[in-house]
Amino acid sequence: MSFQLLFLIVVAGLFGPLLSGSRRLSIPLVVGEIIAGIVIGNSGLHWIDPSDPTLLFLSMVGFAMLLFMVGAKLPLRDPELRSAIRTGALATALSFAISVPVGFALAYLTRIPSPGLFLLLCACSSTSTVMPILLERKLGGRTVVLTTAWIVISDITAMVALPLVMATGGTFSIALGAVIITAVAVGCLIAMKFFRTSTKGDRLRELSKQRGWALDLRLSLAILFGLAWLATSFGTSVVVAGFAAGAVAALVGQPKRFYKQLIGIAEGLFVPLFFVHLGARINVADMFGSMQNLTLMLLIAISTVAVHLMVAKLVGLPRAAGLTASAQMGLPAAVVAIGLSAGFLNPGQGAAVIAAALLSVLGCSLGTAKLVGAPGTTIVADEKPVEPKPDNQSDSDD
Repeated sequence: MSFQLLFLIVVAGLFGPLLSGSRRLSIPLVVGEIIAGIVIGNSGLHWIDPSDPTLLFLSMVGFAMLLFMVGAKLPLRDPELRSAIRTGALATALSFAISVPVGFALAYLTRIPSPGLFLLLCACSSTSTVMPILLERKLGGRTVVLTTAWIVISDITAMVALPLVMATGGTFSIALGAVIITAVAVGCLIAMKFFRTSTKGDRLRELSKQRGWALDLRLSLAILFGLAWLATSFGTSVVVAGFAAGAVAALVGQPKRFYKQLIGIAEGLFVPLFFVHLGARINVADMFGSMQNLTLMLLIAISTVAVHLMVAKLVGLPRAAGLTASAQMGLPAAVVAIGLSAGFLNPGQGAAVIAAALLSVLGCSLGTAKLVGAPGTTIVADEKPVEPKPDNQSDSDD
């Protein structure tokens, strides 16, 4: 690892904002970052060595930060979302139920002996992918709230189940680690709430606001990396650690400056590094050179859309909502990152999974476009979402 390599990766990551600048397609940043990684990595120019130990570790940090951001951005304190939990939970249950036979069928057809992996890929949704597109198009209303609840609950369920599904051994230890991480995260949530309501904590946070200490972010990162340390000690994926730490931040409630600081450190370096590295590890040539891998890509993409359209029909949502909810990115990226590291997937299969995810993003873009004018959908005047305040946060706490 060198500054030259770091410079190359950061520059490659800039392709994400360049491609995402297209308002018409609402393409997420990660698409451009993965494409840049493909160009400079194993599939293209071979300018970077994805097996470099330091790069692998920094990529894992980026992976943990990605899951932390997904958890932190979940609108867990939104009253409207809470009122839609019943429909969202029903839609999620139907997604997973329908995906069970689909998962076994895909495992048989592709000869990848992991029905659970396909179950998750077909049933999951991506909060971090869909929410920016909904905000970009200024969509609101009851239909959007119900769809969002479905996406959030499905996202959480899939992320929690992923470490067990992708376990290659020591399942008991992995499950025990997940339970311990969850318990520690609950303890951290209680401690954070106590700190927020204490006189000392209130004073320190006020000083942090005035002097730019980023105290809330520091505490959250301490929780994130502490949980990640526990996860690696038990052989559990950092998926659980990152997601749990992010959920703690979301449930505590954070000021606007926290999210600005988080975006700076995560989206400024670590998350783009993860996606560029992920793109560098997969091999697109192996995917296009193998009918089996192309079939894998198409089967995942078609099955995912079919499952979500069916669920939308069953719960009374428009087909556009099903297309919107079919978007994936975080979970497929996690599947490929874990699968490549554990030898569960080869680079060609990893490329097929990522390509299917990219197709789902295009489907989501089409779905959100069709939601405009759909029953129960409105156009909101304010582009910026209203972030829920912590219990002790004043209106001036920005």
